[in-house]
This record gives sequence, C-alpha cells and structure tokens, in this order.
Amino acid sequence: MIDHAHDLESVRDATERLLTAVAELDNASVTESSRLPGWSRGHVLAHIARNADALVNVLEGRPMYADAHVRDADIERDAPRPLDVQLADVRESAARFQTTGAAPADWSRTVRLRNGVVDSAARVPFRRWVEVELHHVDLGIGYELEDLPKEFTGRETEFLAERFTGRPDVPPTRLTDGTRAWHTGRKADEPEVTVTGSPADLLGWLAGRRDGSALTVDGGPLPALPPL
Repeated sequence: MIDHAHDLESVRDATERLLTAVAELDNASVTESSRLPGWSRGHVLAHIARNADALVNVLEGRPMYADAHVRDADIERDAPRPLDVQLADVRESAARFQTTGAAPADWSRTVRLRNGVVDSAARVPFRRWVEVELHHVDLGIGYELEDLPKEFTGRETEFLAERFTGRPDVPPTRLTDGTRAWHTGRKADEPEVTVTGSPADLLGWLAGRRDGSALTVDGGPLPALPPL
C-alpha cells in the first residue's frame, strides 16, 4: 500500500538536505559539470525545479510538459542562473508541490506522465522523491548513493526491477544484496543470471549511475539495461 502522505514528508526532508548542501556552493560551482553528461550543476538544479512544477501539472490534471522541446528549453534557459536564484526556485517550486500534494484529492485516480506513462496519483510523491534524491547525487557535491535513506534505496530498487520486468531485451535476472532479492527481465521459470552487490551498487547500476563493475554476476554476463 503506497502511503502518499509519508512520501510527501520524505520529499520534504530530501529537499531540505539538498538545499542545505547546495547553499554551500558558490556561483562558479553551479556552472561546473555535474555527473550527468552535458549538464552543469545549474542544469540539474533547473531540472529539479521544473520537475516539481511538472508534477503539480500532473496532480492537477494537466499535461506534465507542453512538449519535450519546451521541457528542454526551460532547463537550458534556467541553467545559467546564479546560486541564489537557483536556490529560491528549487525552494519555491518544492513548496508548490507540497501545497498541491496536501490538498484533498482522490489518490487512487490514474494520472498521466511523460511519454504516455500512466500511474496512480498516490505514486507521484515517490516519483518526486526519486528525482530529488538521485539528482542530489548527480550534483557531485559529496552526497553519494551510499548516503541515500535505506527505505528509499530498497523501494527504488524494487521500482526499477519492476520497470524492466517483461522486457524482452533483458534476460531473466535475480538481484540480491545478500538479504533481499528482486527479479527482473523477461519471464522464465528460473533466473538465468544472478547479480549480487551492495544496495548502493545495485541501485546505481539499475538507475544508470554506476557501470556495475562492483557487482558479482553468476550465470552469464552482466545484462545490458535499456535507458530509463
């Protein structure tokens, strides 16, 4: 059972962690490269802010973005802004998301995201939590996958495993951190590949943040995952 109210609080906490960390930067640091190819830290911060507004649109029944061009153009427009403007935008857009999330609503309803993806409204706060946590790591300012909340790491690993389940281009795969296990890839009676690693390394591989070199693979090579 998804607890959207709990996830909204988790988003609030994650956002405060991010804002506190980013406030230690300076204007020059914001222009430096992030860990995402082709994006500066300013691009990442602009995306975090615009994603909050996009998810407000989703919760209020509007298209998430007008189109892909507008989404990309908004990020490019906002990326060069100085640190104080970036911080204010992330803070204010996050507050708009929290206000929308706190309004009475039917959380069992279906909503539409980008590229025709549909989901329950109740999962939108978790999706926002993912954006804030992973992009905090992407900033490359000392917050690592190992620093993510344990609950978040487990849930996002499960979410991504589900996302790749049934994909014909991903072999049947068992994922384990030695305590928990997940299954992903195309359906089969028995997993063909077992991938073992730390929670951070498993999540990093599934989320495209690590190459999987720290993982142990039995039963075949490390599967190639499609882009998110």
